[in-house]
Amino acid sequence: MSEVNLLPASAYKFPSWAIYLGQASTVAERAFEIESDTLRSRHLLHTISIITEGGLALCMSRNESAFERVVGLVKDHERWFSDCLPMIASENVASRRVREVLASDLGHRYAEGWPEERVYAGCKYIDQIELTAIDLGKRLFKAEFIDVRPTSGVVANLAVYSTLSAPGDTLMSLAIPNGGHISTGKKEFSGSAGLVHGLNVEYFAFDKDEMNIDVDKTRKRMRALSKEKPIKIAMFGGSLFLFPHPLRDLNDTVREVGGVVCYDAAHVAGLIAGGQFQDPLREGAEIMTFSTHKTLFGPQGGAIISRGRFSEEIKKSVFPGTTSNHHLHSVAGKALAFAEFLQFGKSYARDVVKNAKGLAQRLADLGEHVLGEKNGYTKSHQVALEITKYGDGGTIERNLENLNIIVNRQLLPGDLQAGRHYTNPGGIRLGVAELTRLGMKKSEMDEVAEILHLALSTDKGREVKARIHALRKNHQKIGYSFENSSAYFFR
Repeated sequence: MSEVNLLPASAYKFPSWAIYLGQASTVAERAFEIESDTLRSRHLLHTISIITEGGLALCMSRNESAFERVVGLVKDHERWFSDCLPMIASENVASRRVREVLASDLGHRYAEGWPEERVYAGCKYIDQIELTAIDLGKRLFKAEFIDVRPTSGVVANLAVYSTLSAPGDTLMSLAIPNGGHISTGKKEFSGSAGLVHGLNVEYFAFDKDEMNIDVDKTRKRMRALSKEKPIKIAMFGGSLFLFPHPLRDLNDTVREVGGVVCYDAAHVAGLIAGGQFQDPLREGAEIMTFSTHKTLFGPQGGAIISRGRFSEEIKKSVFPGTTSNHHLHSVAGKALAFAEFLQFGKSYARDVVKNAKGLAQRLADLGEHVLGEKNGYTKSHQVALEITKYGDGGTIERNLENLNIIVNRQLLPGDLQAGRHYTNPGGIRLGVAELTRLGMKKSEMDEVAEILHLALSTDKGREVKARIHALRKNHQKIGYSFENSSAYFFR
């Protein structure tokens, strides 16, 4: 560009955006002193080009830096988790092939509707993938119908509410401090059932000693409530879920009061598929929702299985009711995880429950307050600790995270009455699904319990971290899979 003589400072006036763009330009600094409204076009264009070149270089530098910083943070996260005890009960780790299909071209595509009935073209392979996922899912859960399109367990629950009820109808579920999930909660607590679908939510009676639904009191409550209006949905299952729920004992009562027996298996779907928990569809449930990424070690997502008579209404409630495009890369990941589980799920589920029981028992032996003692502490992948002798759950959660132990704080029965809240509850929830997939067995659970006890009861942080590092050194691979892949490979 040829050299141009700038007019005197008084000849120019620039908009505010130009000031921002020109911060890296010496010429711009001179130009910004200009105050006049008049300027020859070629001088303005030339000066703005200089400003823009300098400004864009600065913007590119900043944007590229942000881009690289995010990539670096992902790497940092993986490095950190490879040296942690990941014990969030709602998490697991998927095999490498599942994670690779999540990065495939499927993630760019649309396929609204049911396979072979799509709104969009370009789905000839996508349809085959989804039909395969459907076939594998029906085999895995011995189900008449499955919809693999829900993008989460919450979306799956909302689709079921749409299938079975209308705003103002009544749903029964567990209260959150008794193990219920926010998706079955009341409107005043921003629960999905109340806030999004407008349901009136009532609670099952709960027995704190049994850590389970109180059958007799729940029967009485259902019958009393039904005198006002029918109970349309009884949603069993939950988020803190130590023991199978009494479906067989309450099926007849649910039907008597006008309801449908449903089951939220988000946490225990893998244990159900592996034959190590209860079997809801054979115990009276007509619809079961679940997450595909907890004890079932697939990608993040949801699914619904049911009796055949609900299939068409569920399809419509999923699309167009609650989902548009349904994350096709995730459907492929679900298909792969279902295939893995059909092959390895029984041994995995057995080992998960064995590990949870071993962890709970060792923690109890060390003097920790483990809930559910009356029934053997747990029959799932979860262990619940009451930790008020050390502080509140929120503080303990943060302290453990600083020591590379990843757990979550947990509201427990009685917390609200004691003045505790979800930010400072009386418990923490532990999960062993991910540690099990990383190859840990009973002996490692004893070491995990001792590390946890040390972290909770002493200030020996260095020793805690050193023991975790030593334990994780030989547990970096994913088991129960067709391939022996690393759990952490984003480098």
